Amino acid sequence: MYNDASRKLILAFKHGRRIALAPLLARLMLNQVPEEVGEGWLVVPVPLHRWRLWRRGFNQAALLAGEIAWARGAGLVVDGLHRLKATRTLGGLGKKARAKTLSGAIAVNTKHASRWKGAKVLLVDDVLTSGATTGACVAALKRAGAEKVVVTCFARVLDEVLEAAQTKTPGT
Repeated sequence: MYNDASRKLILAFKHGRRIALAPLLARLMLNQVPEEVGEGWLVVPVPLHRWRLWRRGFNQAALLAGEIAWARGAGLVVDGLHRLKATRTLGGLGKKARAKTLSGAIAVNTKHASRWKGAKVLLVDDVLTSGATTGACVAALKRAGAEKVVVTCFARVLDEVLEAAQTKTPGT
């Protein structure tokens, strides 16, 4: 759940550049990953657009995915998905606006086309908010032929928290 403690960890990791938190966060995530995920599975991080990756210097989901793939003996496909267009930060947007913003923004990397047919994929992200990014990633993987896609994240923002944040007026 996305609460004060998880928020502090994620912000330190993602924006505070404390990448040494990746192994700890991934170990905590592994408790939620189904036991079946392992050898024969592909672990794929949610992608960042190249400009955001360049500004931040790393993809936090890719660091988590690498730790999880190593722990489970699964294949890691860091560049399995691409963000085709830069999207604005999704913070503060509702579900419909998030989905609209992400429309056509994510696709599979055709370099790995042969790997997707019948694949079992673990999609990794740091925080799942509305599910718009995750949904776009899952849809792209399924269109490419993935048989099964399981999603894992460090923290999940509850719908009530998301709705409350969107209805707050400035200064309250």
